[in-house]
Amino acid sequence: MSALPPSSPEPAPALPVQVLGVPPAQRPSAASRAGWFALVAIAGAALLSSVMLWQRLSSIQQQLARQSADSGANAIEARALARQAQDVARDTAARQAVMESRLSEVALQRSQLEDLMQSLSRSRDENLVVDVESSLRLAQQQTQLTGSPEPLLAALRTADQRIARAAQPRLARVRSAIARDTDRIRSASVTDVPGLLVRIDDIVRQVDDLPVANAVPARAVDEPPRPAAAATSPAAAWWGRWRDAVLAEARGLVRVSRIDHPDAMLVAPEQAYLLRENMKLKLLDVRLSLIARQNDSARADVTAASQALYKYFDPASRRVQAVATQLQQVQSQVRTAELPRIDETLAALATAGAGK
Repeated sequence: MSALPPSSPEPAPALPVQVLGVPPAQRPSAASRAGWFALVAIAGAALLSSVMLWQRLSSIQQQLARQSADSGANAIEARALARQAQDVARDTAARQAVMESRLSEVALQRSQLEDLMQSLSRSRDENLVVDVESSLRLAQQQTQLTGSPEPLLAALRTADQRIARAAQPRLARVRSAIARDTDRIRSASVTDVPGLLVRIDDIVRQVDDLPVANAVPARAVDEPPRPAAAATSPAAAWWGRWRDAVLAEARGLVRVSRIDHPDAMLVAPEQAYLLRENMKLKLLDVRLSLIARQNDSARADVTAASQALYKYFDPASRRVQAVATQLQQVQSQVRTAELPRIDETLAALATAGAGK
């Protein structure tokens, strides 16, 4: 940059400023100077706006920081409140469970109290119906266990007497049902198990006296005596006695009989005890079948005992014939009829208990 000579009357110009790449040697004109001022003004305005924008951005950042801090605090507070809410919910659930258990206990106590009040408020007729029904059911179970209808008949008679003493018209149908069930039970054919057991025990006691089929028959007691020999000489008398003794021994050695079962004749004499014990076991099987209410099995066991009796024992003996007759009677008394029931009476009692 060169300076002007001092003799020049013009004032010294200001130092040129290099703006926007304009070389200092060039002197700007008035238009370019105005452009420069405009550019400077624009730059100042831009700078001012930048400063204001920076300040506004700073304020926004501060506001965002404050909001973020507030949000973090709110989140922490929300988590604390959530934990409190969970604790309150658990406490509420525990209290609800306790209340439900207490409510169920109260409901149970209420139902028990209602049942007690209903039982206390029953009338005399209702108590009578309940007692009669329970006694009849118990008697029916006893009849099924013993096989005898007597417990059931006795319970029906007692029930009829109690209802008759009550003198209630609505129980008349119950008395009619009891009368019909009583007639049906009396007319039913039921096996007399106790009587049959006594008869079988009697037959078992007689088995020891039964003669087996291969036993040598004893001489009959009522055999007519031989006529006495006339008075003769001693030699003739001795001869007659010797002859009679020989004939008696011959009759004991030789026996003529009919054999229907060859197996019975092959039994050794010492096996007669086993035959009798086997016969007792068959009769005890009949007894057990009757006790177990197996009538078909009892009849089969009686048939087997009768066959063994005719096969191994002497059918011509009166004792064997008597035992065979008793076995036939037992066979005829074992029936397959079911025990009677009192369903009609129980239905009438249920109707009366319902108040219909």
